[in-house]
Amino acid sequence: MMVSNLYYFRPFAHPAILRRLANAYRLVPVDRSGKHTPEWKLPAVFIADASKDDMALLEQVAPGSASWHVVCLLDGDAPPKSRLDDRVFAILPFRVPAAALEKTVERAFENLRSREQGRKTRQELQRVASDLGTLNRIGVALSAERNTDALLELILAKSRDITCCDAGSVYVVEEEVEGRKHLVFKLTQSDSHVAPFTQITLPIDETSVAGYAAKTREVLNVKDAYRTRNVHFRPNRDFDRKFGYRTKSMLVVPMKNHQDEVIGVLQLINAKKHRAAKLTSLQMVQQEVIPFSKRSQELAASLASQAGVALENNLLYRDIQNLFEGFVKASVSAIEMRDPTTLGHSQRVAKLTESLAERVDRTDTGPYKDIHFTRQDILELRYASLLHDFGKVGVREEVLVKGKKLYPGRMELIQKRFLYIMKALEFKGACKKLDFVLRNGNQNYAELFSRIDDELHKELANLQEFLQNIKQANEPTVLAERTSEKLLEIANWSFQDPSGSSEPLLTPEEFRLLSIPKGTLDSEERRQIETHVTHSFEFLRQIPWTKELKNIPNIARAHHERPDGSGYPFRMKAEEIPLQSRMMTISDIFDALTAHDRPYKPAVPVERALAIIGQEVKSELLDPALFNLFVEAKVYQINSAG
Repeated sequence: MMVSNLYYFRPFAHPAILRRLANAYRLVPVDRSGKHTPEWKLPAVFIADASKDDMALLEQVAPGSASWHVVCLLDGDAPPKSRLDDRVFAILPFRVPAAALEKTVERAFENLRSREQGRKTRQELQRVASDLGTLNRIGVALSAERNTDALLELILAKSRDITCCDAGSVYVVEEEVEGRKHLVFKLTQSDSHVAPFTQITLPIDETSVAGYAAKTREVLNVKDAYRTRNVHFRPNRDFDRKFGYRTKSMLVVPMKNHQDEVIGVLQLINAKKHRAAKLTSLQMVQQEVIPFSKRSQELAASLASQAGVALENNLLYRDIQNLFEGFVKASVSAIEMRDPTTLGHSQRVAKLTESLAERVDRTDTGPYKDIHFTRQDILELRYASLLHDFGKVGVREEVLVKGKKLYPGRMELIQKRFLYIMKALEFKGACKKLDFVLRNGNQNYAELFSRIDDELHKELANLQEFLQNIKQANEPTVLAERTSEKLLEIANWSFQDPSGSSEPLLTPEEFRLLSIPKGTLDSEERRQIETHVTHSFEFLRQIPWTKELKNIPNIARAHHERPDGSGYPFRMKAEEIPLQSRMMTISDIFDALTAHDRPYKPAVPVERALAIIGQEVKSELLDPALFNLFVEAKVYQINSAG
C-alpha cells in the first residue's frame, strides 16, 4: 500500500501534532530557509503554521500541480492572506482534538485522490469542505463555552443541526461515593414536542440504549427502534406512549475524554428529510423520518469527540472553580475566626456589591448607563468582595478585636490597684482606731471612730467615682470634656505602694489610651488596622489569577479610598478608584453600620445608616450615583431578604 506524504517546515513549533500523524503518514520535512525546493511526491498534504510565515515560505517552494492541499493550524483570529488560499483545505486551531485533526488530514488526501480519479463531483467536495468547516466552527464554540449547562445545550443543538434530526438527549457519566458510575439524564431537545424535564439516573448496562452505548463504547445506528433484532439493549417507549410520538431512527454516540474514558452519551432521534418538518403524527413520521446516514454518523462521531474533550475541560474548569471557591470560603473563615464579632461580614458585603453591580448593569440613565458587567466580571467582583478584608490576618489580634480603649488585662490591673488602695485606706482607718484604744482604752472613742469612718467613706466614694470615670472613659464613645478633665485629675492623684514608693493612680500609658477622643484606637493602632488593606493586596497579588479574575487585587485594595484623596492606604483620587471598588465601599460601610452589636459599637438602624452614608456622599467621600442606585433599588435589603 502506498504511503501518503505529509510535508511540513522544519523546525515545527508543535512537534506533538506531527507525532499524532507519524503512524499513518510519511513525514517529509522541508527546509524553512526556502533555499532548496523539495522533491514533491503528489498527491500530498502540507501542514502549515498559519500563525507564522509558513504560507509566505510555501509560496516560494509550492509545486505547480494542483494535486496538493494545505492544512493550516492557527493560534489566532485569522491566517494572513496568501496567493495559496485556494490550496487551503482546512483551518484548525492548534488545540484541535487528535481525532478531528487525523480526520481532516485523511479527508484532504481523499479529496485529492477523488480529484485524480474523478469519482466525486464538485458538489460533494463542497459538502465535505462545508462539513469540516462546520465541525471546526463547532469545535471553537465548544472550547469557548465555560458554563456546563450551556455547553450541553450547545453540544446537543449542534449535533442535531449537522445530522438534521428531530430530537435528542444528553447523558453525563457521574461517579458515586463508592466508585460506581451511572448515567444522569441532563438534557433533552425536540422540534416537535415540548415535554417537562425530569433529571433521572440510569445504570450503565443493557437496560437502556444510552447505558448500552456507554458500556460497550460503541456507536449505535438504529434504523427503527421498534424493529430491532439480535440486540441486547431495550429501547424505552414510555415517552412515545405518553406524548403520542414515534421514535424510529436513532444514533447513539458515546462521548470520550482524552483518556478514552466514556464521560457522556449523545442520543439523536429521528433523522428527517426536511429540517423544518414537525413530527406531530405517525403519518409525518412515515413521510419524513429516514435512517441516519454514514455521513451523519461520521459527523456526529467527530463532533462527539470534540464534545467529549470540551465537556471534560468544562468539568475540570468547574472543579477548579469549586476548589477555589472552597479556598476563598476557608480564607474568609480564617479571617472571621480571629474576629468572631464580624462573622458573615465578607459574605454580606459580597452579596450587596453583586446586587449593586447587577443594578448598575441594568440602568439606562445616569453616568453608568453604558457600563455592563459579564458573568465573569460579577464573579471577579464577588471574589474581590469576599477577600477584601483578608489582610486582617496580618493585624495583631488584640488590636483587631479591641472593643475598649484599654486592653482587657490593663483594666483588670487598674481595678485591682483601686481595690488595693481601698483596702489600704480601710487598714489605715482600722490602725487609727486601734492606736486610740491602746492609748486611751475604751473611753470616749465614739466621736473619733465616727470621724475616721466619715473620712474613709469620703475617700472610698472619691475612689469609686474615679473608677467610674475611668470605666466611662474606657467606652468607645466620643470623650466628653468633663470626663477628660476628670481623667487629668485622676492622673495627678498618687498612692503609696507596699514598698512605700509613691505611684500614680493612672500610668501615663493608661491616661493616654483613656484620652483617645473617639473610638477605641489610638493613631498607631488605627495605622495597624489600616495596614490590612496593604496586606490584602500583597496576598492577593501573589495568586496567579486567570485573565478573567486578574483585577481582584486592584479592586480589593481600593475599598477604603475616597474620591477626595482622604482615604487609605494609597490616597487615590476619584479617577484612580475602580468602579467595582466604589460599589464595594458603599456595601462595606452599610454592613459595618448595620451589623449586629460589636464590642466597640452598637448596631445602627437601616434608615440611620443610610442617612450617615448620605452625609458621606454630600461630603464628596462616596459616589453619589452609586448610592442613589443602592437606595432606589433597595439593594440594602438583599441580606435581610436572603
